[in-house]
Amino acid sequence: MMLLVLAALTINAMADEGMWIPMLLGRNEADMQKAGMRISAKDIYDVNNACLKDAILLFNQGCTGEYVSAEGLFLTNHHCGYSYITSHSTVEHDYLTNGFWAMDREQELPCPGLTATRLVRMEDVTAQVLEGVSAETTPGEREAIVESNIKKITARAVEGTHYKAIIKPFYYGNQYFMYINEVFTDVRLVGAPPSNIGKFGGDTDNWMWPRHTGDFSMFRVYANADNKPANYSKNNRPYKPLKHLEISLDGVKEGDFTFVFGYPGTTQRYVTSDAVNLIANLDNPIRIDLRTIRLKHYNNAMNQSAAQRLKYASKVASIANGWKKWQGETLGINRLDGVAKKRDFERRFQLWANDKPQYYNVLAQLHEAYEKLTPVDLELTYFGEAVRASDFMLRAQTYRQLSNEDDDVSIVSTVNKLKEANAKYFSDFEQHTVVDRTIFVETFLYMWQAGYAPYLAESGMDKKAVEAKLEKIYDGSILNNESKLQKFLDGYTAKSSKKLKSDPGVALFDQAYTMAYDAQKLATYRRAYADIQRLMRTYVKGMMEMQPEVNFFPDANLTLRVAYGHVEGFRPRDGVYYKPYSTLQGIMEKENPDIYDYVVEPKLKELYALKDYGRYGVVESHDDTTVTVLPDRVVTSVRTSTNSQMPVCFIATNHTTGGNSGSPVLNADGRLIGLNFDRCWEGTMSDLLFDPDYCRNICLDIRYCLFIIDKYAGAGHLIDEMTLVGGK
Repeated sequence: MMLLVLAALTINAMADEGMWIPMLLGRNEADMQKAGMRISAKDIYDVNNACLKDAILLFNQGCTGEYVSAEGLFLTNHHCGYSYITSHSTVEHDYLTNGFWAMDREQELPCPGLTATRLVRMEDVTAQVLEGVSAETTPGEREAIVESNIKKITARAVEGTHYKAIIKPFYYGNQYFMYINEVFTDVRLVGAPPSNIGKFGGDTDNWMWPRHTGDFSMFRVYANADNKPANYSKNNRPYKPLKHLEISLDGVKEGDFTFVFGYPGTTQRYVTSDAVNLIANLDNPIRIDLRTIRLKHYNNAMNQSAAQRLKYASKVASIANGWKKWQGETLGINRLDGVAKKRDFERRFQLWANDKPQYYNVLAQLHEAYEKLTPVDLELTYFGEAVRASDFMLRAQTYRQLSNEDDDVSIVSTVNKLKEANAKYFSDFEQHTVVDRTIFVETFLYMWQAGYAPYLAESGMDKKAVEAKLEKIYDGSILNNESKLQKFLDGYTAKSSKKLKSDPGVALFDQAYTMAYDAQKLATYRRAYADIQRLMRTYVKGMMEMQPEVNFFPDANLTLRVAYGHVEGFRPRDGVYYKPYSTLQGIMEKENPDIYDYVVEPKLKELYALKDYGRYGVVESHDDTTVTVLPDRVVTSVRTSTNSQMPVCFIATNHTTGGNSGSPVLNADGRLIGLNFDRCWEGTMSDLLFDPDYCRNICLDIRYCLFIIDKYAGAGHLIDEMTLVGGK
């Protein structure tokens, strides 16, 4: 049984790599303490007592946050709270640009739809989930049994409580853990720095080091009178967490032990060479090229006015994040010769597996499955990144869905929603259409030239003719004519569907969708994907049996994990060494008033000029020795000079990924020293391949966060809620 194999594993993994299950952290305790940790595994996770895990929360479904006060106040990244900051921003009250600070509880802003989730406990439920599964069980039968068992287990686990339960597979279904969660739905925005601080460096610095970004925002969880989750109400009270983090003012130095406690999203550490090749050399280049087109035109529009910048800010941030990450990921994989290294391991695995019937054919079957999956995967990649690139096609998708509805009640409801959406969409259509039309034409043209949109061209048509056809489709669609569309929707009935389907925009989307989501192709894709998941379960189990001395951590799956390492610089290329920390001086050096990403707030410049850092800055002392040779003697004099610095960011060797954004970075005593917010570009391949020489997580120094709240924003009442230790 896999469970027995896991239990027998020895703990000898390097501190640099790994995302470890909190409940099983006792296995890592000796290694963590050897690396410098001064607390115990039970201080981090203990089901019977308040511990650090009670201070960690899942922010919505993609970031991490941490409680820093006994009144439900928590921190996460600015980019995690970005959409909520944007949703409260208007031209008159531009919180995105100018920042927002609630000076009392009444000013805190509700965020409908935002959730904060606390892990109550976790449990290994492998035996219960796999009850009824045997060696003779077919894949389909196994899936049905597992699904049925999970429903029963989760229902029993939370019966009579307000908790929610979820069971997730680990090691591709060799092991299962259940998570009992407490989900809060009344979450309010408390504070956010202006974008010129919270997003300083913008997309230019994204994934890069050195970094000078004050990437944080503040929210508060509210609960009912019983301190339980409740929907928004003015009568709700600030939630009182079982634990909130102490904040260290002692800072960091190179070599210090650190650990990250959060919700990493997805890694694929154990996939085969076929998967790595598909990602790095086939999918990523397509995604990068198509997003380059979109970013070029959105950025041009944003530079034209404040209104345009607000309109596209969130969209550009979302597009650019993956765009830049994929570039670093591909470069990192190729630098490591990752595909070849995977193939080398596979050759060694095959030699080991040749006399083991359970494993000897698994790699050949995986290769065959990827050969079937790859062509469909590429079509779906083009559909996602090209067909759905423009708002025109996204709207065409919605109207295509309307054309397929035949229930009068559903039609009326959908039409009313579309009318509301149209009122907002057409409010600045004259400006937006210039951008959207260009993106639509260029992305479809790119896809056609790659051979993935044959329906665009008839015999003898060249690039110029296809481009003209695309422009005609955009200009001729009723979706881009406000008055005609309004009139059409006013009289829309089920009989109108034929006319809607013939609209050039809706018809084009239908052609693209039909080609990409052809039933036969999708069936092939789904079978291949299911085969890969099933075969990976066998392959990973075999890898573990082949290497019993290796401590295998499970791939990230948006469950709570611990990663640990040290503050450490690195050498990205020959002759260059990156120190592991940055300071406010670097912000001033990067300042460029002509580039939005590098505009520095006047008050921040004033604080820098005055060196007014309060208790959050550090004073560095340097002894300058002067030697003077006189005729009769040598005179040595020493002058001590001091330099006051404001730390901003630091890097460490902790293994992180998406979802770890906002995660607390803790010191050897379990105290908060920073917020994780990014990875170094040279190490973004760490989701697939980890290189300790390049993989670094980027952290906001908590002292800079406090400095901005206190000295910049004048929100000292928020500092008063926190528990600060150490420092001057």
